[in-house]
Order: sequence, then C-alpha cells, then structure tokens
Amino acid sequence: MITSGTERALNYVILIVFAAFALAPIVTVLAAALSPQSATSPGILGLHPENFVDAWTEGEFSRYLRTSLLVSVTVVSVAVIASILSGFAFGTMRFAGSRALFYLFLLGIMVPTEAIVVPLFYDLREVGLTNTLWAVALPQIAQSIAFGTYWMRAYFRTSPPSLIEAATLDGASPRRVLWSILVPIGRPAVMTLTVLAFMWTWNEFLIPLVMSPNGEFRTAPLALAIFKGQHVQATALLAAAAVLVALPVVILYLFAQRSFIRGMLEGAVRE
Repeated sequence: MITSGTERALNYVILIVFAAFALAPIVTVLAAALSPQSATSPGILGLHPENFVDAWTEGEFSRYLRTSLLVSVTVVSVAVIASILSGFAFGTMRFAGSRALFYLFLLGIMVPTEAIVVPLFYDLREVGLTNTLWAVALPQIAQSIAFGTYWMRAYFRTSPPSLIEAATLDGASPRRVLWSILVPIGRPAVMTLTVLAFMWTWNEFLIPLVMSPNGEFRTAPLALAIFKGQHVQATALLAAAAVLVALPVVILYLFAQRSFIRGMLEGAVRE
C-alpha cells in the first residue's frame, strides 16, 4: 500500500515533469533571444539583451503593438460588457424564443473564421469600413460575444436564486441585481472571459490581414510574420521579436492568474 508521503512525492514528480514539458519551449525561445547574432559579439555575461532593442527598432514593433493594444482593448471592452448582459438575460430570464436565440449565439462558436472572412470583407467594404479599426474589431467582437454569452450564461444559471429573490424583495431592479450583486461575486468568471478574449484578439492573424489590406491596422502577429520573412536566418532577432509580441499576454495572465484559474475551475463544473 502506498503511503501518503510516497503518494505526495509521486504527485510532485508528475507535476515537475509536466511543468518541464510546458516550460521547455519558453526557455528555448528565451535562450535563442539572448544568444549572439554573430560569433564576434561579446555580450553581457554571455547574454545579448541588445537583441530585443534591435528587433524592436528594425521591426517597428512600437507601432504595431500600439495597434494590437487598441484593437484588443476595444474588443475586450465591448465583448465583455455585451456578454455579461446577454448571459444575464439567458441565464436568469425566460422569454419567448430564448432557447432558439441562444442556439443562434452558439453558431458564432461553431462557424470557423475561414468560412466567413471573405464575404465579410466584401460586406464591410461596401459600407466603407475596411482599413479601419472597426473592420478589424467588429468580427472579433462578434466571435468573443458568442463564447462570452455561453460562458456568462453558465455562471448566471448557477447563481443562488435566493440571493436574487432577496434583492428583488428589497426593491432592487434587475440592473442593480446584475451590477451590484452578481457581477462582483462573479469576478473570477468575468476575469477568465477577459483574459481569454484578450488572448484570442491579440493572437488573431487572419482577420487583421484580410480586413486591412493596406496594412494601416497591421497588428503585432502580422508584423512578426513580415519580420520573419525579412530575417529568415537571424534566429536571435526572430526569437527576441516573438518574445516582444507574446509579452503583453504573459503580463496580463500574471496579474489575473488567480482569478483566471478560479474561474476556469468553477466553469468546469457548470453547464
């Protein structure tokens, strides 16, 4: 029979092994980013942080990171607020056609971007929105709302009915119940949705590529692809550029990891 101490040790060994597998690609990219660009580069203690400065300057990533940040903040702000409202309606209210309308929202999760991006481009071009912020943001807002409605509905459906009834009896309106009671206690679910929407928007490649053909709203992943084509043999610069592009998502996750993990664990046991 396995003792509790032995079992705990085995659990740590398994966790360490899986952590090593997860961290190995990250460590490899960081090591490449700090490697010398040429054999004659002395570096600082054998490291070459100047690679990040060179990649930042040559790739003009300051411009493209600002564009990505603008698009991501726009998408996340609109999508999270709209998802909270729609999730509250589907999760706590009963109205005619609610089930059919909810399934219509789910189509946004099921339909791949590749199937709609070309006709969507022509529709947006007809109304003069291509090469604008909204051409890049609106399709991603729709996609994020589709998932966000499903996610927030699952949270609101499991909210204590007694809490809502007590607030209603005290004279609270549905708006007050939502923003003063349900949203504060559902912070992990909201933070999880925020992190996921930001990550998806930040990493999106196809929609900015198609919706901004003149490159005016070129985002960081697009800039990284172009930078890769210009520096095929410069492994250190490519790795440094990849780290720069991925860094905002990592920073956001580090700040929100506690709520994100809690929201994921709570969402795993909900519909």
